[in-house]
Amino acid sequence: MRELVPGGVLTADHHSLALGVPAGAVPGTLHVLALSGGIAVGPKEGRTVLFGRNRPDVHVCVGENDRRVSRHQGTILHSADQWWLQATGKLPLRLPRSRMLFTEDDPVPLSTGYTPLFVRGSSGREHLIEVHVQAAEGQGPSTRHGDVTQPPNVWPLTPAERLVLVVLGQRYLLHELYPNPLSWRQVAEHLGEVEPDQQWSGKKVEHLVQGVRIRLSRGGVAGLTREEVREPVGNTLNHNLIGELMATTTLVPPDLRLIGYEG
Repeated sequence: MRELVPGGVLTADHHSLALGVPAGAVPGTLHVLALSGGIAVGPKEGRTVLFGRNRPDVHVCVGENDRRVSRHQGTILHSADQWWLQATGKLPLRLPRSRMLFTEDDPVPLSTGYTPLFVRGSSGREHLIEVHVQAAEGQGPSTRHGDVTQPPNVWPLTPAERLVLVVLGQRYLLHELYPNPLSWRQVAEHLGEVEPDQQWSGKKVEHLVQGVRIRLSRGGVAGLTREEVREPVGNTLNHNLIGELMATTTLVPPDLRLIGYEG
């Protein structure tokens, strides 16, 4: 049975915590919100907030009509001036950057600001638990309403590199549901169709892409070397590379015109 936690109730029609929380709250105040409502509580050693499907036994109810969600899906505990997230359900919690938190894992600290958590339910449903930890005054990001938008860090590519990478990542640029990079052989064969007068081989393609990965890795992009990813590597390095290039708009869907796609 849940213990009573002093704090404010967040109603089901409360705006998303991604839009922020009221100013002036005590630093470390925790807001937790699901579709059915939520709670806001101040920091105190040992204070615990429970969330899950069983409304009578948790502070924040999530997925109450979905039996895939555990009755007690997770716990947020305040200890040593920090809020800690613990998974307690049969299914893991999905954190930002696709990190999965399982019941067997140690609790992880919550950063100040906004953190979305997801639980996969039945029939492909995704249940959202929004979490916000109040920063100390002056620590949170200031408003920049009138500032000029900061452009993304677009990585420079040679024409040959761009062409090869568009072929390599065409499934991503086409927004396929479960994309994978093409193999070196597939890329070389496709390039042979696009540029029949050029001598493309799998080795040549691999060498060119490896050069781009090394350059971006030296520029601070993580997940592009075997030492970081470890064996078995599979398609992970190229998957991460294409993700970075698309996230920075270095590659965009109109680049598909380079290899004959119309639109």
